[in-house]
Amino acid sequence: MDVMSRIERALAKAIGQCSLPGGPPRLAAAMHDSVFPRGARIRPRLCMAVAAACGEDSPALTDAAAASIELMHCASLVHDDLPCFDDAATRRGKPTVHVTHGEPLAVLAGDALIVLSFQTVIRAGMRNPQRMATILQTLGRAVGAPLGICAGQAWECEDEIDLAHYQQSKTGALFSAATVMGAAAAGTDAEPWRRLGELLGEAYQVADDLRDVVCTPEELGKPIGQDEAHGRPNAVKLLGLDGAIARLDALAEAAAASVPDCRGGADLRAHILSETMRLLPKELARRAA
Repeated sequence: MDVMSRIERALAKAIGQCSLPGGPPRLAAAMHDSVFPRGARIRPRLCMAVAAACGEDSPALTDAAAASIELMHCASLVHDDLPCFDDAATRRGKPTVHVTHGEPLAVLAGDALIVLSFQTVIRAGMRNPQRMATILQTLGRAVGAPLGICAGQAWECEDEIDLAHYQQSKTGALFSAATVMGAAAAGTDAEPWRRLGELLGEAYQVADDLRDVVCTPEELGKPIGQDEAHGRPNAVKLLGLDGAIARLDALAEAAAASVPDCRGGADLRAHILSETMRLLPKELARRAA
């Protein structure tokens, strides 16, 4: 089974737990619409790529780790789109969850997805308690304070934003978690993989800043110009267009170089370089090349 099929199957299995008899059907529907239709699934794909490079020997745990990362990411998007934050009307080309299901259910759906993320790992990890413990600790660190995605969102409420901490928390935290959790699921020393995730998280943020400036809403499937509208830092504003592209290229090279020694290292390094360029709009990718 290919990687995307594994991810979608694992997510469908996890979300299916929320539609069992006795639960509120509208909450289940809001949670389903938070996860499907799918996005690029960049974080779970990264998690699986690292597990494969490390010699994956527990596919069920890898699937659960990858799904938990995506569930957490989707929860953050639901909350990020709320009127109290970005007040976004579309996501992935569809109306956002609070537009479709109402603000109260959107808040609850995001909260429930966070809990489901942890539950998904626990269900799959009982036979590998040490690996499960590492994955759960990593997931918790990537979500809460002081360095997780909640902290990343909270930086936008500060009078002055520390750009490095802001980007590391809001974007880098889940990328770091993806690499560490992929290694942990494979039974490998996981901490050396954190740096790879940090670099890829920053690269993704730079690419996202570029798309926010140069793409159309139709291309992105969501509103553009959000950084300017909300007074948030943006790599293009700080570095210029060419400078941001050069920064992305440097981050991709550094990320590939940071891959720890492993049996699948060469393939993973090539995958990182090609995937990073895919984050750019086609016009900018040609310009970077």
